[in-house]
Amino acid sequence: MIAAATALAPPIATDTAPPLSAGPGLRYGALGFPLAFLSLPLYVMLPSYYATQYGMALATLGFVLLATRALDAALDPFIGQAVDGLFAASTRRAWSVAAIAAGVLATGFAALFFPPVRGNALLVWLASGLILTYVAFSVLSVIHQAWGTRLGGGPAQRSRIVAWREGSGLVGVLVASVLPSLLGMGSASLMLAGTLAIGIVLLARAPRATLQSRAARTHWALPWRSAPFRRLLAVFMLNGIASAIPATLVLFFVRDRLQAAHAEPLFLGAYFAAAALSIPLWVRTVHWLGLARAWLAGMGLAMTAFAFVLALGAGDLAGFLAVCIASGIALGADLTIPGALLTGVVQRSGHAGQAEGVYVGWWNSATKLNLGLAAGAALPLLAAVGYAPGQRDAQALQMLSLAYVAVPCGLKLMAAALLWYEWIWTKADE
Repeated sequence: MIAAATALAPPIATDTAPPLSAGPGLRYGALGFPLAFLSLPLYVMLPSYYATQYGMALATLGFVLLATRALDAALDPFIGQAVDGLFAASTRRAWSVAAIAAGVLATGFAALFFPPVRGNALLVWLASGLILTYVAFSVLSVIHQAWGTRLGGGPAQRSRIVAWREGSGLVGVLVASVLPSLLGMGSASLMLAGTLAIGIVLLARAPRATLQSRAARTHWALPWRSAPFRRLLAVFMLNGIASAIPATLVLFFVRDRLQAAHAEPLFLGAYFAAAALSIPLWVRTVHWLGLARAWLAGMGLAMTAFAFVLALGAGDLAGFLAVCIASGIALGADLTIPGALLTGVVQRSGHAGQAEGVYVGWWNSATKLNLGLAAGAALPLLAAVGYAPGQRDAQALQMLSLAYVAVPCGLKLMAAALLWYEWIWTKADE
């Protein structure tokens, strides 16, 4: 059945076009820096920030994060449909909306980390600020990703396009991992606003798709008619939740299990630096192995690295640093390869040049659900078994370690099995 569907589908573009050079690649990818720079404080640091600075309960935080993330994720397919309409009108119109979203995003981020209220009003401020920031982030990121997806190309070219975007993003995450600790959230807010402005200016001069959009209006549910998209999304979500749980819990693990709060910048910096430096390696690996096999190798590396975490205890800084470096290299595969596979799915479906926005909208919706489910499930569960920030009870710390390691590895193993079956065993790999 899969072979027959592939035979009837439009052909996948090959890499006959010249590789995307540094100048055009940077102009397109530069916006990835502020978008990723925002992500680390917003998704990793914010729960710990509100729990420690304002005493907000973990269960309450988990509920707010899950509820606002679910609402945001529900909007993404409709945002994607609107973005397709913007590109159908003109790329310039899509860019203009991106510029407006960038301004709203910078404002919302600063408001979240500098709340003017306390007490019960803080909860309302947090929920409102998250919704505003999430929606602006969604509009800007969908436009940016759809822009790159519309450039098309074969597997290696698509991985290069994604690599420029995600490589710039990893540099942003790397800076975000140390800047707030060193200079505070005020400097982080200024950095975000400035790099958003630079990214928007460069995007105006970025490469544009040669395919012309069709006038027909796309429907928000269109991607679900594609079986390859449904299969790829299932792998993406399983793997994404497996990555989101450690991202939510890492600061708690470092502070309470390792008792090494002073080393947080080192661990985060090593993790994201390893991911950034590994991207050229993964682009080359795609050339050697194909997209799916390269992604499978990344999943295997991540599970191998995390298997050693359960043996770590207080003061094991060198061991955890090694885990951060190995899992960071694996992260490079997660960032480079799935987006390239998604572009191939859009091409095979016959929707290239007309429906990238809705595909990316659903893709981003899945990403946000991954993060929301991780926070919404992991934090209340830890609270239920007796763990609280700053607690050193042996049983609570053991549950923290299991949540940080065992659950993600199990989910990633399921994702790897599904990826193997759907893209390699069935000969669907590119």
